[in-house]
Amino acid sequence: MKYSQLVEIYESLEATSKRLEKTYYIAKLLGETDRDMLPKIVLLLQGKIYPSWDERKIGVASRLVIKALGLAVGLEADKIESEWKKTGDLGKVAEALVGRKKQATLSSMDITVQKVFSNLRKLAELEGQGTVQKKMQLIAELLTSATPKEAKYIVRTILEELRVGVGEGSIRDAIIWDHFGDIEKIKETKEGELKGDYRKFLEKVQEAFDLTNDFGIVAQAARQGEKELENIRLEVNRPIKVMLAQKVDDVDEAFERVGKPCAIECKYDGFRMQVHGRDGKVMIFTRRLEDVTAQFPEVAEFFRKNIRAREFILDGEAVGFDPKTKKYLPFQKVSQRIRRKYDIDKLASQFPIELNIFDIVYCDGKNLLRQDFSERRKILRKILREEKWKAVLAEQLVTDSKAKAQEFYERTLKQGMEGVMFKKLDAPYKPGSRVGHMVKLKPVMESLDVVIVGAEWGEGKRATWLTSYAIAVRDEEGNLLEIGKVSTGLKELEGEDGTTFSEMTVMLKPLITAEKRKQVTVKPKIVIEVNYEEIQKSPTYSSGFALRFPRFVRLRTEEKSAEDASDINFVEDLYYGQKKSK
Repeated sequence: MKYSQLVEIYESLEATSKRLEKTYYIAKLLGETDRDMLPKIVLLLQGKIYPSWDERKIGVASRLVIKALGLAVGLEADKIESEWKKTGDLGKVAEALVGRKKQATLSSMDITVQKVFSNLRKLAELEGQGTVQKKMQLIAELLTSATPKEAKYIVRTILEELRVGVGEGSIRDAIIWDHFGDIEKIKETKEGELKGDYRKFLEKVQEAFDLTNDFGIVAQAARQGEKELENIRLEVNRPIKVMLAQKVDDVDEAFERVGKPCAIECKYDGFRMQVHGRDGKVMIFTRRLEDVTAQFPEVAEFFRKNIRAREFILDGEAVGFDPKTKKYLPFQKVSQRIRRKYDIDKLASQFPIELNIFDIVYCDGKNLLRQDFSERRKILRKILREEKWKAVLAEQLVTDSKAKAQEFYERTLKQGMEGVMFKKLDAPYKPGSRVGHMVKLKPVMESLDVVIVGAEWGEGKRATWLTSYAIAVRDEEGNLLEIGKVSTGLKELEGEDGTTFSEMTVMLKPLITAEKRKQVTVKPKIVIEVNYEEIQKSPTYSSGFALRFPRFVRLRTEEKSAEDASDINFVEDLYYGQKKSK
């Protein structure tokens, strides 16, 4: 397939914000794609060359792309960088510069999707001496052959900034449309009227994605039909998205949502940890599906020796504790363990963690996702040899008593926990879903996880810091919608507990894509948790809402990517919920 065919779809996707139209364009492309090429096309539609669970990344910085572009068009890097800072989109700069060169030389050359995909994967896989020069040549090779529009999307893909607004929902639905074939008819049919075989197949596709986190695999299987989708299995060492909880305001609402009796467990102030094991080999993944086995050798060692199962996938919350006082520590204290690549043993002794296991989704060849939660808990009790301060089952109370539930809740708060989880006993495990099978109760307002998309250089003693941060939530297609600015909650002095302006500046500076006076635009990589006094309607921000008095709570980047940020539907629910409570 020519890369120009994919680029035409990119252009169509970028030109519309309507999900139905996006689905139509994607389905149209899938219909023109050979089955063997589907995994590559599906990844490139998402601006990726590896699925989310694969730890390999392109890993090319903007500076290297600028040098490669200079090599391709014969222009000095500083002039390209100047253009980039004006537009904030290096892809558009590449489009303009390649356009000028093509006009001058009148030369062009067809490049294929396979060629682009192959070169981009080489970027991720190159190692050793001379790597930088080789990467620059690989990029320049593509840009020299590319048309202006092809150059724009090649550069955006390399920098992981595709900007065409393709979300999981559109790709999933496009795979279904492709299966049924008549995409023109489906496009004109109201979603509520798509029933029967369509709904059944949608469930199969979603279930297959839940098991793989890879729409490429799902698209190939769907092309073969329902039976092929059913052959997809949960695999050890291929992480899945964790099940998420909805928030409730009190014990009565919790019982109403999950039923009586239910399981009530502590809500720990830690980070999700998914543990995979097979024949003595253990791998550990974060909520972001990142492999952090090397950062937690003591956890891997524990599960090599203390599980009565040959294969397993466990879900739990890792909580840091003080090795001297044996008191639990807030997440901020131990978050550095997730990103640390060296001095692992030293950090492990300073900030040990206890893993509180609360679920299991796979055991010795058996997929447990559809099993009742109560049955999954029984399996955990059978196979886990608990050891305090290493790994234990999450503390649990099964009851239908409001008084006992309230007592359990208040006790956990006194112990320094965030709150409690209420879990439906006969519920399956739904990866990545907030379906009401479990809910959370905590005393503070529901915070938001937002992405920093811009910042402002400070004044006076803050002149060297990026301070006021533009923050955004996401819509269903992954587009980022601004919802306000936050500048309070960070610390000024090094050594104080919490994140400092200096630390935030160090993280944000390499992500700057455009600069105008004191305002900068940054790549959406840094996720933070914010509290606020109120959510208000506002025409000022693209979300249509504004946070009143937002306050920085903590960094969430180790646990969450921009794709995991709070979505606009959740914001709307909170907005209308607060109006009802007044």
